[in-house]
This record gives sequence, structure tokens and C-alpha cells, in this order.
Amino acid sequence: MKRISIDPITRLEGHGKIDIFLNEEGDVANAYLQIPELRGFEKFCVGRPAEDMPNLTARICGVCPEAHHMAATKALDGVFHVDPPPAAKKLREMFYSIFFATDHTTHFYALGGPDFVVGPQAPKEERNILGVIAKVGMDIAGRVLKMRRDGHHLIKMIGGRAVHPNWGLPGGVSRGINEEQRQEIEKLGREAIEFAKFSIQLFHDVVLSNTEYVDLIKSDAYTHQVYNMGTVDEKNHVNFYDGKIRVVGPDGKEAFKYDAKDYRDYVAERVEPWSYLKFPYLKKVGWKGFTDGRESGVYRATPLSRLNAADGMATPLAQEQYEKFYSALGGKPVQPTLATHWARLIELLYATENWVRLATDPEITSKTYRVLPKETPSEGVGCVEAPRGTLTHHYATDERGLLTKVNLIVGTTNNNAPICMSVKKAAQGLIKKGNVSEGLLNMVEMAFRAYDPCFGCATHSLPGQMPLEVRLRDPQGRIVERLQQNIG
Repeated sequence: MKRISIDPITRLEGHGKIDIFLNEEGDVANAYLQIPELRGFEKFCVGRPAEDMPNLTARICGVCPEAHHMAATKALDGVFHVDPPPAAKKLREMFYSIFFATDHTTHFYALGGPDFVVGPQAPKEERNILGVIAKVGMDIAGRVLKMRRDGHHLIKMIGGRAVHPNWGLPGGVSRGINEEQRQEIEKLGREAIEFAKFSIQLFHDVVLSNTEYVDLIKSDAYTHQVYNMGTVDEKNHVNFYDGKIRVVGPDGKEAFKYDAKDYRDYVAERVEPWSYLKFPYLKKVGWKGFTDGRESGVYRATPLSRLNAADGMATPLAQEQYEKFYSALGGKPVQPTLATHWARLIELLYATENWVRLATDPEITSKTYRVLPKETPSEGVGCVEAPRGTLTHHYATDERGLLTKVNLIVGTTNNNAPICMSVKKAAQGLIKKGNVSEGLLNMVEMAFRAYDPCFGCATHSLPGQMPLEVRLRDPQGRIVERLQQNIG
């Protein structure tokens, strides 16, 4: 059996590879997404003071530290049994909306967008942000850079640092904003709304007006019939910061709806010997393997999933785009994986609208932005929607507030099983009779790239079990010795 490796896979956060196995006829017999890297946060956080977690877990990822910071902060609210004042919750949600808009901009223009703007089978040296700039022009590149610059500027203003914020505390936040800052946040937010509208129009002009791209999005090679998960507010509208977790079936009907603190009743995790990344599944459905259908507990938690799990968007412009999205793609639920890029831009618009909504809230400049904890710490669960999916932090402590247990289910971990399924199905749909080209292999990568995976966040393993090989070479490059650990 012939093996084809894509190593490393590109335009993602972290490291991974894809192994594709061809049978004697040259068709794909199997394909595996393998994650070889190790992060040990669930283990080495044990014994630390719980209040360290918002700053410590932000170091899990330099791309979305704000997501871990916020989930950790909310978990500490539970650990210390304290409910933040209204202004603190609004400040947190506004901060988080600014982060979300900045992160979604990065993925569309730098990671996912090149496949459509430049072309999925364009030369690989062109499929990057520079290729996008060459295709759409420097003016658009300037707007993208401004959006990211403004976002990081505000994140630093509110959260203390442009990367790895140090702002969240149990019971609230460490500082509020004044009227001058509020005005700047509002001004940049209104400009961000225009950028989001522009980005959606660009997607319509470049992608949706191209019948070849639309056919690719709708093709069976990129489609799965699985459950979808996302956080919703009391009206079942998409919410990134708070609400209940809603899961809908492959038919689009609600299957479960639960509070984040009850996640263990609904989500279980399993392991496979070929990956460090765990495989969550719906506990009440059960694990039936890497298969589609209502009887399989596989679920997705992505921008597309959040739209599928909700009944609408909480802001007017995003709701208008939400309705156009489902009208164009045949109604709910939409299951083609590549439609996630469109859903992500609708979320970008929602994030910017929510940013301005909160920036104009009369309570946002309140001086009451923290309640001090008074009870003995114990256990807490914090959950937010990270750009890559539902993010859960679960901490348990002793009476001194020292961590005794840490569990993290991050956005990419939720999506591990469907990513593996997507890679295999795309490979089987695209590679026939041994016809393999670099362009086709990139189209296989597109199957996982739509999920915007972050494997640095997602990988976990018990200490001492990491396969490792060290090769010692002489000055001529010849291997003189190999040192191995846990390699069969």
C-alpha cells in the first residue's frame, strides 16, 4: 500500500501531518490526521494557585490567548463562588467581541482565504497572505492591517497587553474604562463594522460569484451529517461570551441544551493510539467511530456549527446575512465544511456590531467592575465560544485555592473527530487512480483548514509517554547514533 504524507500541514496554529494510504488501484484506502506535538497544561497547572490560571493558560496559544484568559476568568468566578457586577460582564463581553473580530480577520485573510482568493490549485508559493495582496490590491491589504492593528490596540488598552492579557479576576476585572477610552472604542468599532461588511462583499464577489467555488463548497467530498454545537442566549441567538450550550442533530432539531457546568453529562473524551489529541463525543449518543449520522456521537463546534445550533443572530446586520446564508445554501442545517468560511464572516460582522452595542451601553464606564470573593474556593467551570469552537475550563481546588484538578476541552479538540473524517472524505473524493498533484493535496488540506484548528491548544498527554527520536549526525551529515523513547 502506497503512503503519501503531507508533512507539515500548513496555515494552521501548531503542528501536524496527514498520511494518505492508496490501495493497488491508486484510490484512497484511508487517511489519518496525526498530531505529534505535546502540551502539558492540564498536568503542570496542578498545584498552582487558581488565580494564576487566567495569565497562565493564556500562554497556551499566542493566537487566541484572550479565549483562554476569558474561560479561565469565568471558571474562577465559579471556583470562588462570586457573581461579577453587570458592568464587569459587559466589559468582558465587549473585550471578547473585539478579540473575536480580530481573530476572524486573521483566519479569513491569512489562513483560509488564500485557497479561494488565489485559488486552491495555484502555485503553493502564491497561496498565502502575499498572494492575497497581489490578487486584491494593496488598498485592501491596508484595510486588513488596520483592522488587526486597531483590534490589538484596544485589547491592550482594555486587557493590559496586546498579547496575553492580564485583566480578568474572579468577580470581575482589574480595571474599567473611562469616557475618552469608550469614545475611541466606539469609533474604531464603527469602522470595524464597515470592514466586516466589506469582507462579506469581497467573499460574495470573489467566491460566491464563481460557480466552480460554489460547486466545491457544496460538493459531497466536503460534506458531513453530524451534530452541531454552539452557545446561545435566552433567545437561542449566537453568543460568544455566555449562555447555554445547544446541540442540534444532523436534521437541525435541538438534541440537547445544557449549562456549561454540566458539560460532563453531555461530552465524553476518548483517545486513539495514533494521536495525542483527544476525541470528544456526545455522551448521551455514544461513540460509534468516525461515522456520520444521528446514531454517531460525533459533533462539530465551529462558526458554521454555531449558526446551525442557533435560531439567529442577536444583531441586525448579522441577522440579515444569516438569512441570506441559509437561503442560498438550501436551509438549515448547512453541513458542507467549506461553508464555514462564509459563516465565519457573518460572525465577524456580529462581533463588530456587538462591540459597538456594548461600547454605547451607559453602564460600560461604571466604576463598579469587581466584587471581591468571600467564600472558600472549591470548583468551577468556565465556558466561552473560542473562534475555533466551544472552550471549557474546569478547575477544582483545595480550601487554600491550590489546583487539584484541571480539565480543558478546547475548540479544536471538539472538532478532532470531524476533522479526521473530513480529511479522509476529501482525500477519497479528490484522489483517484493514483492521480496525485500538489494542488489536490492542498485541497485535502482545505478540509481541515476550514476548522481553523489550533493544535498547540488542543494536544494533551500524560507525562513520559511522548514518542521521541534524537538523531546525532557527524559534520558530513551522516547519522552516527539514534536515541529513542516510546517508539515501537
